[in-house]
Amino acid sequence: MLPAEVPPPYLGPSALLLLQLLLSPTSAFFPNFWSLLAAPGSITHQDLTEEAALNVTLQLFLEQPPPGRPPLHLEDFLGRTLLADDLFAAYFGSGFPSRRFRAALGEVSRANAAQDFLLTSKNDPDLHFDAERLGQGRARLVTALRETVVAARALDHTLSRQRLGAALHALQDFYSHSNWVELEKEQPHPHLLWPRQELGSLAQESDHTCSDCEQLSCLGNLLDFRLLTSGYFGTHPPKPPGKCSHGGHFDQSSSQPPRGGINKDSTSPGFSPHHKLHSQAAKLALLASIQAFSLLRSRLGDRGFSRLLDITPASSLSFVLDTTGSMGEEINAAKIQARHIVEQRRGSPMEPVHYVLVPFHDPGFGPVFSTSDPDSFWQQLNEIHALGGGDEPEMCLSALELALLHTPPFSDIFVFTDASPKDAFLTNRVESLTQERHCRVTFLVTEDPSRVQIRARREVLSPLRFEPYEAVALASGGEVIFTKDQHIQDVAAIVGESMADLVTLPLEPPVVVSGRPFTFSVDELLQRITVRIHGEISSFWIINPAGTFMIVSQGKEKNGDWRMREMGEGTSVLGLGGKRQKELPHVAISCPLSPGVFQGQEEGEGPLGHTRRFGQFWMVTMNDPLQTGTWEIQVTAEGTPRVRVQAQTSLDFLFHFGIPVEDGPHPGLYPLPQPVAGLQTLLLVEVTGPGSRGNSGDHKPHFSHVVLRGVPEGAELGWVPLEPTGPRERGLLAASLPPTLLSTPGPFSMELIGQDGGGRGLHRAARQPCTVVPVLLEVRRQERMLLGLERAGLDHPLTSSSPQLSGPPGFLAPGRKALLSLHITSFLGPQDLDLRTSVNPSFALTSNLSRVRLGRNESAWGRLWLEVPDSASPDSVVLVTVTAVGREANSVPPTHAFLRLLVLAPAPQDKLAASAHSTGPALTTARPAVRLSTLVTPGRAGGGMVGNPWWGTVGGMLLLLSLVSW
Repeated sequence: MLPAEVPPPYLGPSALLLLQLLLSPTSAFFPNFWSLLAAPGSITHQDLTEEAALNVTLQLFLEQPPPGRPPLHLEDFLGRTLLADDLFAAYFGSGFPSRRFRAALGEVSRANAAQDFLLTSKNDPDLHFDAERLGQGRARLVTALRETVVAARALDHTLSRQRLGAALHALQDFYSHSNWVELEKEQPHPHLLWPRQELGSLAQESDHTCSDCEQLSCLGNLLDFRLLTSGYFGTHPPKPPGKCSHGGHFDQSSSQPPRGGINKDSTSPGFSPHHKLHSQAAKLALLASIQAFSLLRSRLGDRGFSRLLDITPASSLSFVLDTTGSMGEEINAAKIQARHIVEQRRGSPMEPVHYVLVPFHDPGFGPVFSTSDPDSFWQQLNEIHALGGGDEPEMCLSALELALLHTPPFSDIFVFTDASPKDAFLTNRVESLTQERHCRVTFLVTEDPSRVQIRARREVLSPLRFEPYEAVALASGGEVIFTKDQHIQDVAAIVGESMADLVTLPLEPPVVVSGRPFTFSVDELLQRITVRIHGEISSFWIINPAGTFMIVSQGKEKNGDWRMREMGEGTSVLGLGGKRQKELPHVAISCPLSPGVFQGQEEGEGPLGHTRRFGQFWMVTMNDPLQTGTWEIQVTAEGTPRVRVQAQTSLDFLFHFGIPVEDGPHPGLYPLPQPVAGLQTLLLVEVTGPGSRGNSGDHKPHFSHVVLRGVPEGAELGWVPLEPTGPRERGLLAASLPPTLLSTPGPFSMELIGQDGGGRGLHRAARQPCTVVPVLLEVRRQERMLLGLERAGLDHPLTSSSPQLSGPPGFLAPGRKALLSLHITSFLGPQDLDLRTSVNPSFALTSNLSRVRLGRNESAWGRLWLEVPDSASPDSVVLVTVTAVGREANSVPPTHAFLRLLVLAPAPQDKLAASAHSTGPALTTARPAVRLSTLVTPGRAGGGMVGNPWWGTVGGMLLLLSLVSW
């Protein structure tokens, strides 16, 4: 948490409406690190989730020794707090990034915390084991775990992590909200994850469970009986006479006899009447969470489990290929690069974990081919040939959208084409999807937009026809590279280099102008820097901090050769036209290339690095070790040159946004996919890599502030300080972004500024821009009747009554309708918006809200009905997209909300007879081969419990005799 002397960020009036909506009538372990401002020392859902995942990951590493490396030993981790960076360094070796793994853990943790804030889940007692709905809660928990497995097998790991977060939230809540701990149980409930086992002796509606308690701390208020119960919260459902309340300042039921409550959510008696049992509840919740992760590992196998949590330093390989008749060279280039990557990385930690291939032409695109088998991918790719077509434009963005839906987050996607997009209307949606998926898109276009077209056309095409590619590349952090057929195989080498998990270094100034110098900073944690220059280049030079100089210029001799000149101390360097440019101490020699002759193998070496040229594309790979400090580049070109400086590093960062909720029963950070214009927002930065903690001693790299810049112009919007939060070793930093900084919708980039271990400047940029959206737009699956704002005592701001959202519990199934809820809020005003919907695949979707006018701090609610046809494939994923678009031509950019849903085949219901008061439907499948785990390492929730598993070998085998799995 933030230091005591740092006040929490102030939430302005524009946030008040949203904060009121976030106040919930249910409670749990506090959601995440921000909750510790209200109850220091408490164990949060985030702590429990991440520690459980790290424990099972360590178990996997111990059982599967790394190829070519010594095995890990448990004793090396005893007495230490488990950290993802340390685990990856021990297993894969130093220099292999844990970024994707930490991002996956963050997805699960945020989905867990979101259960306490979302309108569709926060009010549902079944999702929190409240109000003695223990049987119903168990059924919903098992269903969420089943959805986790099915989504993972369908290779939609984003949806799988969302369902896993929801399942873990309910599982952990059981130990805080029920009296399991007060019943003196020292192990997790043996039947909670098993739908066909009875939960035990459950309190009935007529059973009195609590006595009256007037104090904040009510440890002795449970009546002396051995029945399992849980507390009621608020007024829905109403608390029967004699029943226990959840308790805490915001629980209305706790003021009705019997007063008090039994929750163990935190260490604060103001929030948790049984606060003294918080640590015991947290220990059991941690053990139960480890059990859930272990069961998922058993069901998915080690490879499937590793993909669920991205337990790998490697990226995925995703190609989108134009297959029309003119694309022969490009398709061959893609095949060569894919083959090279597969053969070079097979069996290594950097072997791609997932392969995606999407072909397109006109009028068709797809189907998508997705696999984790490199040989199957190569076989499929080898069967693609350039046939037919040949006219322009093509369905490129449709194919790219399909690839984004099937490519894991934090991946690179490469598009090979020589045509402009026919489906440019998808540009905004694809831009938003790249940021939602955190995927970087690189277009390799073998058609210069300024030259005469060779392809046949059905219409006259604009010279700006490639702008959709530029927009998508800019939004995703990628680039568009124009080249020619004879150079494509060499230029395509950037596919392998981009998969090396490179970071892009910030340039100063951010926008490159021909003939003007710009700089970038090199710190001690960077290596293998590559400078890529693209355009009609006349000359360029690079100088390092020590003054060593490299210059490339096109001489004016008769043969017109490209040449480098080496000069001594104090020699004048002449640029084009014979003008004196600069006094330089040294100049390196690069490769001579004859005009009009392709020399792909020609290479030039100099004291700074190795230079290659392929047509209008230049690559300079700097020699290691690198000189730290400020480097300078200048490029002279016709038009605007494109320059990108990339490097490998052990120090990087992840980030996400949220709304600090510091009042009510759920203090914590409400996660936001994007910042919203006019809304006070918290930026949370997670520094990744062993370099984030440095070596022994106090001199460690650290970031002090974050700079926001407009995109693409690069103008500085402002900067805010970064404050450490949470445990220091986790590398968490927080910054409060005031509404004035985010007042205008549109894209912006982020740069972190600080110092490395030697006190030198440290500079990192986010891998892709962010977008300030004009409205908060959310679409959710509605599983049961909720009374919405009435439960929080609020009125609908636009209508006389709050929305009554209802729908059948469960999941999507063929032949059924599903109810979705739509919520939109503006913190600016006024705004006139049209709401548009789409579904992939094309299921019928209707809405009762197509237009809305919102004033400042106003909201609207709507319903959507999704019809799942009988022909829908079971165990498939559906993507619902809702877009809010301004009606005026010069209005704000559109806002997109994405919802992933799972179509499941119905499973047999639980046949066990049980009390109607506490049972509900349960879903079962075949029994798994459960892998017994015996590992729990110490941490915030671990409490030094190594070697004290509740599911030891004997007990575990006895348990297996009667279990039927989800």
